[in-house]
Amino acid sequence: MGISTKFTHADLLAIPDDGKRREIVDGEMIVSPSPKFRHQFVSIRIAAALLRYLAEHPLGLLLLAPLDVIFGEVDVLEPDLIFVLNEHRSILQDWVRGAPDLVIEILSPTTAANDRGPKLKAYARFGVPEYWIADPDAKTIEVYRLSRQTYQLAQVFGEYDALTSTLLPGFTLSVADVFHSE
Repeated sequence: MGISTKFTHADLLAIPDDGKRREIVDGEMIVSPSPKFRHQFVSIRIAAALLRYLAEHPLGLLLLAPLDVIFGEVDVLEPDLIFVLNEHRSILQDWVRGAPDLVIEILSPTTAANDRGPKLKAYARFGVPEYWIADPDAKTIEVYRLSRQTYQLAQVFGEYDALTSTLLPGFTLSVADVFHSE
């Protein structure tokens, strides 16, 4: 019978910075290379739209990777974008300690399986109300909403759609603008 060792947040802190992204889901370490241009372009476009909205509707705070979201000692994730409503700002400490209100991941060939698999399940398990997955290849943004600790795909917004969210009243995001001119 083998001994199962789970990685912890302390283990992450002990690893020298080599430019790779390390996350832990249920004690299993996920290692990804640093994001490429296309990923960063999409991340910045989504962040810019959210920041414009938040300037007029100061409902909360938008944060960008790299920043650990610590759900527990063996569950530490690093979403591309993190949104926390003002009433939940107590989770903003040295890192984010608890469930943000929205996390956004931008897919890349090296991260897609994890973003759609273990990370999706972890975000649901820890109660993140809304999860967006931006897919630069398909030029879509999938919006998942939490229902009984499981995500339901609420809508897939295509290249010519305007994304809306019940979490952000009055917010619209042109999906074409997110992926245009990359």
